[in-house]
Amino acid sequence: MQNFIFLALAIAAEIVATSSLKTSYGFTRLWPSMLTIVAYGVAFYLLSQTLKRMEIGVVYAIWSGAGTAAMALVGYWFFQESMSAVKAVSITLIVLGVIGLNLGDVVTGGRM
Repeated sequence: MQNFIFLALAIAAEIVATSSLKTSYGFTRLWPSMLTIVAYGVAFYLLSQTLKRMEIGVVYAIWSGAGTAAMALVGYWFFQESMSAVKAVSITLIVLGVIGLNLGDVVTGGRM
């Protein structure tokens, strides 16, 4: 359970970092730039702790999939980016894929 908490916190830190990166305007604004650097540092540290105990393929798929889906929603809600039906369905498919990755080991007992 601790692994998934670290991974969730790593994803949250990545979302903060990426959002701050957007508001830093190419690292021309000090505080968003500083937050970007710190949040990415926290994200990678937490990701490294997660990788000590979990498979890299599963961790990276969850990290990238959940981060991508969450950033699409953050972009829509906070940065007034577009959200078409195709984007919404694609985000749903990403989330379902992440769930499938987590259930895959439960169903098969970690065996192929």
